[in-house]
Amino acid sequence: MAALTLVAAGGLVLDDRVLVGAPIWAKPLKFSVSFVAYGLTLAWMLSLLPTARARRVGWWAGTVLTVASTVEMVLITMQVIRGEQSHFNNATPFDTAVFQVMGATVVILWLAALLIAVLLLRARFLDRATAWAVRLSSVIALAGAAVGFVMVRPTPEQLAQDDPATQGAHSVGVPDGGPGLPVLGWSTTGGDLRIAHFFGMHALQLVPLVLLVLAALAPRYARLADDRVRLRLILVASASYAATFLLVAWQALRGQALLSPDALTLAAAAAITALTVTATALALRTPASTPSTSRELAA
Repeated sequence: MAALTLVAAGGLVLDDRVLVGAPIWAKPLKFSVSFVAYGLTLAWMLSLLPTARARRVGWWAGTVLTVASTVEMVLITMQVIRGEQSHFNNATPFDTAVFQVMGATVVILWLAALLIAVLLLRARFLDRATAWAVRLSSVIALAGAAVGFVMVRPTPEQLAQDDPATQGAHSVGVPDGGPGLPVLGWSTTGGDLRIAHFFGMHALQLVPLVLLVLAALAPRYARLADDRVRLRLILVASASYAATFLLVAWQALRGQALLSPDALTLAAAAAITALTVTATALALRTPASTPSTSRELAA
């Protein structure tokens, strides 16, 4: 994936073709960068598994995930070279077959990630904050990946056609390929499911990053040196992240652009912010957990 990142970056510079409103090499570049972060984080998480049996099962799940993601990227890159759309493409029997194979690899990838999440949920860790950062981030990432399955549903416009050239879409309420945010390409005129897909999947990096920041600050702030405080803060961060993921998914499904929220979306965002601030303050101020509560959270 790191090598493909360099190839795709070169393609952006040397190949001026545009497909569905975006530079044709933008998709393999974004996917390969995302897979680099995803693969490195999963490798670290698998290294935390405490038993030989769990590590063996995790190794096989990680290998299947790696093969599936590689096949996915090979097909995406092949379609770029051909100058054809990789996702949702039913223009020819060959394009349909490519998209169907991609769909199968995504299902395999998701199931492998699900198995890894189950292993992490069942594992016992010495540090409870690390345990719950790993567990909850993997579950949120699974939900983010599952948004991809929503994208393949035919739109009302496609259902009205006898033989549509495309089936499924990133955007909601507007056609794919319209005005979008710089670099990311997310629609600025309608809903875009890629936002929730991206945000959810990268919980795998961002929630553990909160843990790393707390650990780095612990020598300077005595309160953060208490592992029970760090645990409570990780639970708050995970809940806030999950709520924000649901908010952006809900916003997209209503056909609303990320940067054009209505009053209802703004109210929900304000509620999440207020609850997060309040819960963070309580996590820092509440008395230490009882031994029984600590044991339950560690289970």
